[in-house]
Amino acid sequence: MAFENLTEREKQILYNLVTHYIMSADPVGSRVIANRFKMGISSATVRNTLQDLEEVGLVEQPHTSSGRVPTDLGYRVYVDYLLKPDDLTLAEKETIRQSILKEGRGVNEILGQTCRVLGDITQQLGVSIAPRFEEGILKRLELIPVTEERVMVVVVVRSGLARSLIIEIETAIPENSLREVEAILNERLAGLTLGTIRRTISERLADVSGSGRLIKLMIDSKDKIWSDYGAEGIHIHGTDHLVQQPEFADITKITELVKVLQDGKVLSEFLSDIHAGGLVIAIGRENRFAEIMNCSLVASSYQVGSISGAVGIIGPTRMPYNKLVSVVEYTAKAITDALSGADDKKD
Repeated sequence: MAFENLTEREKQILYNLVTHYIMSADPVGSRVIANRFKMGISSATVRNTLQDLEEVGLVEQPHTSSGRVPTDLGYRVYVDYLLKPDDLTLAEKETIRQSILKEGRGVNEILGQTCRVLGDITQQLGVSIAPRFEEGILKRLELIPVTEERVMVVVVVRSGLARSLIIEIETAIPENSLREVEAILNERLAGLTLGTIRRTISERLADVSGSGRLIKLMIDSKDKIWSDYGAEGIHIHGTDHLVQQPEFADITKITELVKVLQDGKVLSEFLSDIHAGGLVIAIGRENRFAEIMNCSLVASSYQVGSISGAVGIIGPTRMPYNKLVSVVEYTAKAITDALSGADDKKD
């Protein structure tokens, strides 16, 4: 269905129908559109136009005697061609920025606070996902002894972000051996992306002699050290907001949704396309997971040097896209500034 084939009247009536349905959650009749939006045409003319829109799959009737509601395709046309994003006020922008920064400047703190802000401001489900470290370029690696049987591996990428994890060793390794292996790893791996390191570390360290036990451990732990965060990199807030939505009156729907979202791997895959950059809106059945097919996702990527993550909201397809698009895009920009240490807060 080509948008260009719609008449100006059809575009306006579709816009008015979606706008009213988002606010009311009730199927919209022709009389409501004619009277509320004062289009200067009769309800009979509106009714005929709605029938035309139904024939091309943009609206549908839940029941024979009811008004009409947008289909997923109708929402897509609305979002792609008719949407008029709201301008955020200076107060709204300041609230977002200050809320993000108030818990400190650590990645987890900022992302955790961000999803709370998104959830509370939009009354939807706020979601944030940690930067994709696999895309980051290794600046340096540090090996820090914690106990005789544990070593902390600190991975620092060029953007300045760092991640750390503990690996278990069978017996104590002398400090000088740790420094030797640390120097070898930095010499051979610095300047490569973490994803490249994970895929090629065996070959790059194959000819290393001495400290073989620790080198072997670093190779065997490649999926743990060099891969992206799993569930711990996902932050979610606002399931209580979704419960208030009429679309989730059936408790089984919210239960299934929460179960999917609690699986960090699933949600990470769900948001994977967003890391390419910019704003992404996925509507209804465009989503790959059955439990989310009655929902929409509005999300945007944020940048930290050469790596990116994503923030967004999930809610019913009947959501105020005009407001949410502005909130999500501005929040992503605020996170980029916060994580990169930008001091300029001009908009």
